[in-house]
Amino acid sequence: MVNEMFYDYAKIYIKGGDGGNGMVAFRREKYIAEGGPYGGDGGKGGSVTFIADEGLRTLVDFRYKRHFKAERGGNGKSKNMHGMDGRDLAVRVPVGTVIKLAETHEVIADLVKQGQTFVAARGGRGGRGNSRFVSSVNRAPDIAENGDPGEEKWLELELMLLADAGLIGYPNVGKSTIISHVSAAKPKIADYHFTTIDPNLGVVRLEEGKSFMLVDIPGLVEGASEGVGLGHRFLRHVERTRILLHVLDVAGSEGRDPLQDFAVINAELANYNPVLKTRPQLIVANKMDLSGAKEQLARVKDKLGSDYEIFPVSAVTGQGLKELTYRVSQLLDKIPATPLQVRGEGLRIIKVEPKEPFCVTFEEECWVVTGPEIDRLLIKTDLANESAVKRLSLILRKIGVEKALKDKGAHNGDTVRVGPLEFELMV
Repeated sequence: MVNEMFYDYAKIYIKGGDGGNGMVAFRREKYIAEGGPYGGDGGKGGSVTFIADEGLRTLVDFRYKRHFKAERGGNGKSKNMHGMDGRDLAVRVPVGTVIKLAETHEVIADLVKQGQTFVAARGGRGGRGNSRFVSSVNRAPDIAENGDPGEEKWLELELMLLADAGLIGYPNVGKSTIISHVSAAKPKIADYHFTTIDPNLGVVRLEEGKSFMLVDIPGLVEGASEGVGLGHRFLRHVERTRILLHVLDVAGSEGRDPLQDFAVINAELANYNPVLKTRPQLIVANKMDLSGAKEQLARVKDKLGSDYEIFPVSAVTGQGLKELTYRVSQLLDKIPATPLQVRGEGLRIIKVEPKEPFCVTFEEECWVVTGPEIDRLLIKTDLANESAVKRLSLILRKIGVEKALKDKGAHNGDTVRVGPLEFELMV
């Protein structure tokens, strides 16, 4: 049986449903000669909501589907009947998923609990029917609004595994062998670098009924904090762990110095996220079954023994692993199980700078009015309805477009373009 690949990154597009259009209708019943306006409002568009689900382990589903759109609101109906609201779209993601805006990489949500939800794209508001436009001077309005468009955006999803303890260290120091020995995890193991290219999760069960989650984080190398060797992808998972188990090859089986390895990996952790410098760390002195290990272990103890607990082990024979797992369990009892701070600090409020509602420019013998408020008004206006266009012109005057044109130097008879509309200025 082929194992499904582990996916911890995805880029997707989401869109809330557009609001339904309001309706123009009039009451037409027997014995009622001139019925009033009878058009209902459009329904609200559905929203796109993310839900954290413990049953999911990877982001593999987003490899095959990358566009998610909620349902559009229904149009208003006669007899003042409201259009149906669009159904919300629930998108399930693994617990530990960080959601970012793809354009700016700003963190907007960090889903760390089962069932936690986040509304990422809200549906548009429904347009008003002509019943809403009755006034003392217009008893039979023949205009209605179009619905607002739903929010849309590109997002990055990053899965940061939630584990109690994480195995870190250079490639080929024995991390995968350790996790396979102390848990039911079955990682691919071979005698060459980067055998493990995906994190492996395993539950370590102890005799007295206690257990903890252990993650084998693929081998880090110098420059990992800058992205070398898929470093960013691997380091992402270190941030969630409460204890780090730093595995060293004390036999120096590949000619490396375990003390130098220890210094390099810790420098990469600190460079990636300074918070990791304060994370509790145990040293796992592996490969004690090989020649030369005892001499190297003495060097490690002499240099690091006063600052770190050191556990001599052999991942192959199982020597020392029981003592290591029990000590990890003891330490976890003293460390709060609440999610630790990661880069992005969980949910971040993004400051949106206010934009000018419109701007006026002169292009090719014509005055052009553009801007976010202009776009919104055009979307909501039925441009095929003469009464609706007249109402739009009144709104433009009310928000200051006419004054802005005059201030820019526009004169009577000049051509003004607003979206697809062109008209002569009369001031």
